[in-house]
Amino acid sequence: MKVFHSIKDFEKVKGAVVTTGTFDGVHIGHRKIINRLNEIAEKIGGESVLLTFHPHPRMVLFPDDHGLELITTMDEKIQLLEEAGVQNLIIHPFTREFSRTTSLDFIRDILVNKLGTSVLVIGYDHHFGRNREGSFEHLRESGPLYGFQVEEISVQDVDDVAVSSTKIRKALLVGDVAIAAKYLSHPYPLSGVVIHGDKLGRKIGFPTANIEVLDDIKVIPANGVYACYVYLNGEKLKGMLNIGTRPTVNGAERRIEVHVLDYDADFYGQQLTLHIIDRIRDEKKFDSVEELSARLMVDKNLTNNIL
Repeated sequence: MKVFHSIKDFEKVKGAVVTTGTFDGVHIGHRKIINRLNEIAEKIGGESVLLTFHPHPRMVLFPDDHGLELITTMDEKIQLLEEAGVQNLIIHPFTREFSRTTSLDFIRDILVNKLGTSVLVIGYDHHFGRNREGSFEHLRESGPLYGFQVEEISVQDVDDVAVSSTKIRKALLVGDVAIAAKYLSHPYPLSGVVIHGDKLGRKIGFPTANIEVLDDIKVIPANGVYACYVYLNGEKLKGMLNIGTRPTVNGAERRIEVHVLDYDADFYGQQLTLHIIDRIRDEKKFDSVEELSARLMVDKNLTNNIL
């Protein structure tokens, strides 16, 4: 997959089959669009082109709205789009100036002149341009004028998939990582750098790597204990993940800690990627550290069984 970090850097391809959107999560609904994109590209001997934006438009249009949470970081999105078979990815900087692009200018200057669109594939109820003024009808009217075809993924297809980025975020925020994985068609990823903690886990036989997530608008699943896989330098390890405040030791700050099963190493300063597989239980305050340790042994056995 070729990656371009601006529309102006894109090198036109013959038979460009284009789609555009934020594609947060690259979930099964998105993959329906991408699959159709690739299918048409193969049929006409062209190439698939996906135009997305960074930062997320809401961060630019509503900078005081701090409620935005995303399923995928840009690095994760790039990897998932490559796995989905996208041939050309354009990550265009989203600015206030760009947000004022009219729908007509978007069609003429970007879709036609910059991207050389032969076929445009869009999701149901897709809007674009300044104040979201552009619609499928607008595109359908412009297609014959500018020499491109438009295909809309129908509402029936979208409803049949019955998934959205919003549904996935809601599932994660209540800890239902299994449902999120079903909608995504892959386990939920979480990446970060290992930082120093209080080293309390080591004292009770469950040393943990404290993870500082790299993207502060990444969705963090609900507090609780999870089974996960841990990826370090290409190695796949089993992990028991705790997200929460550690109430048994009167913790206050929310932390993300993973105990790597049957593996003793110093992770400090290294980047770990977690694939969260299933939720084991809620976070709970135990009467003593000894009681917590005993429960963690049960959690470890459950984690082994799940993984």
